[in-house]
Amino acid sequence: MRPIKSALLTAAIAGVIGTAQAIEWQALPEVAPAPADNPTTDAKVELGKMLFFDPRFSSTGTVSCFSCHNVMEGGDDHRPTSVGVHGQLGGRNAPTVWNSAFHSVQFWDGRAASLEDQSKGPPVNPIEMGMSDLQATLNRLRAIPGYKPYFEKAFGPGDTITVENAAKAVAAYERTLITPNSPYDRYVKGDKAAMTQQQVAGMQTFDSVGCTSCHNGPNFNGPSLPTGQGFFMKFPTFADNAYVSEYKLMDDNGRMEVTHQASDAHLWRVPTLRNLEYTAPYMHTGTVKTMDEAVRVMAKTQLNKDLADTEVKGIVAFLGALSGEFPEQTMPRLPATPGDLIK
Repeated sequence: MRPIKSALLTAAIAGVIGTAQAIEWQALPEVAPAPADNPTTDAKVELGKMLFFDPRFSSTGTVSCFSCHNVMEGGDDHRPTSVGVHGQLGGRNAPTVWNSAFHSVQFWDGRAASLEDQSKGPPVNPIEMGMSDLQATLNRLRAIPGYKPYFEKAFGPGDTITVENAAKAVAAYERTLITPNSPYDRYVKGDKAAMTQQQVAGMQTFDSVGCTSCHNGPNFNGPSLPTGQGFFMKFPTFADNAYVSEYKLMDDNGRMEVTHQASDAHLWRVPTLRNLEYTAPYMHTGTVKTMDEAVRVMAKTQLNKDLADTEVKGIVAFLGALSGEFPEQTMPRLPATPGDLIK
């Protein structure tokens, strides 16, 4: 059995019968891991931040990574689905970029193995940034003279303005977007006053009803796996309920759109639960507007359980304790635009 399928089956069984063993509560690391071929440096982070905020790498010069992933707040855009070039709407809710460094695969369907791979997708997506191909994006980059010294500072002299280096820089910046030291993190490290009684009770309910069968680990997105090996769950697992049609939960085939295998229909990378109070609306559809409703939807569709109001309130209180400290973000100064750059 493939590792992903094995992990999926184990999680599905645990979700139905409840957690068999006590959950290991883990705090979020204060530094995100970086691959051996892209160590994080200040110069890369500086360059990556500029590229992240720069809309000139979209066909219309109007859409940047920041457009859909607002790092001045929750790392998303609070729309059901994002607006790309020419006002086009994407098909899925924009996931938060905060703590994305702790995902083993990227995008809802896990089609990118790393942050480096992920960063190459939006520029050439016809709905998002709309460039014809990565070469056209690279040509834009090279046509802005002010970027050359930043690439040389990050990657050395020579022909260092490349797609691969641009992707490495953006990924390096995104690896700084982590939010440790939440009340939950302080609590599991020993500060038992960091969480309220309601939050502690909600934490226990979160575990006892089965939420931790999928949402575990330091990022609450499943077990730590090697980069490129995703942790996926079927959603909805239990489809015989009103939530499925109300929130259009089966309109998108999920990972099947990538693999074209029927067995992958409605499989999704398990998302983080950190900073949820900053990332409404919820689900890949962006159709669930409140956190308490999201808890009810997940309990019914994944665990086939109808939670009492007190259970929902407790879990929501606990989820609030997962909001951490956001590192300060400042807007970068971008290089000047040549007059003939965007035609």
